[in-house]
Amino acid sequence: MTHSTKTALAFAVGYLLFQPLQAIAGSSNGNASSSGKLPVPAAGRPIHCNAAVQDDWIGRRNPYKPVYSLHDTSKLPDWLSFSVEQRTRYEGQDGAFRFGAEGGDQALPIQNCAWLEVRHQGFRAGVEFLDARQFLYDEGSAAISRVGSRIPVTNTQVNEADFLQVYGAWAAENVGGSGVDAEVKLGRQTLDLGYMNGRRLVARNVFRNTVNAFTGALIRLRDHDDHWQMKFFGFQPVGRNPSAADDIMAGQHDSDEEESRTFFSGGHVEWFNVLPTMHAEAYLLHLDEHDRPGGDTANRRLYTPGVRTYRQPAKGHWDFETETIGQIGSSRASAGANDTRDLDHRAWFQHVQLGYTFDLPWAPRFHAMYDYASGDSNSRDGENNRFDTLYGARRWELGPTGTFGALARANINTPGYRLSLAPRDNITTFFQHRLVWLAEGQDEWVGTGLRDRTGRSGDFVGHTFEVSARWDVNNSLTLDSGWTRIAKGEFAMNAPGAPDGNDVDYFYVQSLVRF
Repeated sequence: MTHSTKTALAFAVGYLLFQPLQAIAGSSNGNASSSGKLPVPAAGRPIHCNAAVQDDWIGRRNPYKPVYSLHDTSKLPDWLSFSVEQRTRYEGQDGAFRFGAEGGDQALPIQNCAWLEVRHQGFRAGVEFLDARQFLYDEGSAAISRVGSRIPVTNTQVNEADFLQVYGAWAAENVGGSGVDAEVKLGRQTLDLGYMNGRRLVARNVFRNTVNAFTGALIRLRDHDDHWQMKFFGFQPVGRNPSAADDIMAGQHDSDEEESRTFFSGGHVEWFNVLPTMHAEAYLLHLDEHDRPGGDTANRRLYTPGVRTYRQPAKGHWDFETETIGQIGSSRASAGANDTRDLDHRAWFQHVQLGYTFDLPWAPRFHAMYDYASGDSNSRDGENNRFDTLYGARRWELGPTGTFGALARANINTPGYRLSLAPRDNITTFFQHRLVWLAEGQDEWVGTGLRDRTGRSGDFVGHTFEVSARWDVNNSLTLDSGWTRIAKGEFAMNAPGAPDGNDVDYFYVQSLVRF
């Protein structure tokens, strides 16, 4: 597929999906309250550590309580919160798709999380402890591949016994009668930017075994009548230690530390019901990254502006989501110590989707989607055009991560569709199919180490098929399982260093227990 053809496809898909949006945004989905006030987006069932859901004083979330609550069992006072989570997952893979890999692989990631928070009036202080380990991997595993090397395990999978959050905060509603709720949070913390599927640039990871954390300040302002919300932050990202595969496999433990010469800041604004049941977001993020002792970086100095609009699914109605992100600044082609050449960074990302939920038993929902993340067509032109997803998550739309992680939000051009079903209120399942091209055939299939700088291997990676099911047995137990297949295309089979042409199957099953 030529560059002009891919660009035309991007605009064509966007045009087709945008056509119904005006009609969609102008119709009601029947979710207005009896008073006529439209609701703001509601939180779904909990999907990760309690702290992310319960520690929200002005967000209108309704904190769930586990069926088996350590807080209640221990008869702790109301000013103290305490909870524990344990997640165990088995992952198995048949076949290989990374550079130089062969055969299958398996892993047993285990995550333990404990959260403690004390409160007095509008003040609170909290600690969250995370222990993320992985078993069954070996030197033949390939969590990441680069040209000429395969890395068996990384600190995205293992982060043993460390503090994920240590924070102090103050929050109040209707401050001084202004009609504005306010919150200030200081210290080490996690952050989601964007409601639900808007977490493409900053996210508290869910499927991944380890979690992004930052140290600094977060200020949140929210209209007391639920018309808008603002977040402003200034952070240093927390580096997970150790980072070398040999040290991780040897069981070495080093405390996590802030990345001393990296600064991450930004502002994010949400507007609720801009049009009836249509919500919007706009943001500007800035990353200023430099090499530091013991840590070489790509020296990313990036400005990332973006806008997002969406309407949530509802029975008998259309829903949609669009997000457009630009990226400018400078960066280097790699984090290698010998790579000292600064490149002009110009990249972009586009997501569009359109869905419909049928008013039928099992609430079937079908939606079409399209994602384009720019790639770098020429490594010698003084520019880096590969999109950088910063600290975002991807599992919900690009497939499982963990030891798999076949698709990254960089150098991809991928339309697809999904059929979702809910046989019961606490059971959800979906089937998803994507066709995957490289945005630029001379750039890397990011995360696999496969690259053909000549472009002769083509740009069609192949098809991905995914089936997943989740059962929220109760508020203390969730079971989740899924299967994904990569049906390889010309690039996945023919790129230099590509493994055999056989398709790849990945399977996982996991349990999440909350107390």
